[in-house]
Amino acid sequence: MSSTEQTAIPALPASDRLLILAELSVLTALSWLYLVRMPMSAADFGAVVVRLTAPISPGFVNFWLAFMMWAVMMVAMMLPGAAPMILMYARIARSREDAPAAGSWVFAGGYVVIWTMFSAAATVTQNALQHAAIISNGLSTAPIVSAAILVGAGVYQLTPLKQACLGHCQSPVAFFMTHWRAGSAGAFRMGLAHGAFCVGCCWMLMALLFALGVMNLAWVAALSAFVLLEKLTRYPRAIARSTGAVLIACGLLLALHS
Repeated sequence: MSSTEQTAIPALPASDRLLILAELSVLTALSWLYLVRMPMSAADFGAVVVRLTAPISPGFVNFWLAFMMWAVMMVAMMLPGAAPMILMYARIARSREDAPAAGSWVFAGGYVVIWTMFSAAATVTQNALQHAAIISNGLSTAPIVSAAILVGAGVYQLTPLKQACLGHCQSPVAFFMTHWRAGSAGAFRMGLAHGAFCVGCCWMLMALLFALGVMNLAWVAALSAFVLLEKLTRYPRAIARSTGAVLIACGLLLALHS
């Protein structure tokens, strides 16, 4: 998208911009707080809640807790990277009569829904790996499986699909020029579309958590920072390709030492 087309879009008032950024920051901070303090099993809730959930299968409670972990973790990791797109929606919406007043958050809601669906898939995968004894109590896979995940993530970083999805995430103006839909339903659909591109860009990076430790918050923070860097820098493709090569090398080295 040319600079002329971008400057033709009215600027977002500083107060609106600061408000959106503050709200995103609060949601992200609350998500990280949950990850730090979250219960890992039914027993962690305390005696009162354990009695209330007694009629429910412990397996179901633990599955729900795992889903909550993944869903909140995806908000903590991915919402900051969506900030430029949300701000651009707010900026464009100011000049259009077909945009709802709260469209920015409807758009963000669609984005979160897609990552929640990804979280459900990740929870099912985690549950299956645990039942197959492929994943440990520390929620990380055996070395040879971790090596395969590292290599797979590295290869995906080099694929055209990764580059195409990353390109959409890097171009807010171009995205809205080609995907604009009117009204609240349209904002939600655009959020879904952006979320789908974002999942296409980052799903294998999220799969790395199975190799590094699903609840290793240091790695969660590192991956969050990398996703943000990959989306916001001027050289995303170079970063993706170099990272892909590093991941493949690390995976092969881990396989050789397994």
